[in-house]
Amino acid sequence: MTTTEHIEELSRAGELLYRNARYDAEYAIDRHGVSGIVERGQIPVLHMGQVAGASAVGNFPIRWVKVLLWCPQDVTEERCKGRGDRDVDARIKVWHETRQDLLNHAGEPWTLVIDTQHLSPAKAAQAINEAVTTGADAKVREIRKLVA
Repeated sequence: MTTTEHIEELSRAGELLYRNARYDAEYAIDRHGVSGIVERGQIPVLHMGQVAGASAVGNFPIRWVKVLLWCPQDVTEERCKGRGDRDVDARIKVWHETRQDLLNHAGEPWTLVIDTQHLSPAKAAQAINEAVTTGADAKVREIRKLVA
């Protein structure tokens, strides 16, 4: 957690890999933060909501495993309500924005695509771990079919 002022400082210093605003909050991925994770021998896991963000962090010099997690709108809405989200309408709006972003970038390569309505979190984690350990390559997937 940080402040908008700190994000501005990082931006001016050229330290941001990616930045965006959503849900009345600022989000940023900074080079130093990712470097620290890697230097500790850990694997950075970044939650990105835009294809541009997933592409931008690819400029950081490590081997990334790009995973697209997806579920239909009704599942998203059900999950939001189940967690007690107070901004369900905003989250459904973002679901539509994300769907359009994926359609606009259907040629973007992904290492793994997971439809979370059909795979438990444990099985998804297992699939991601396997992609990491086997060195799976990113490739263009059938995104239009996934988000239809």
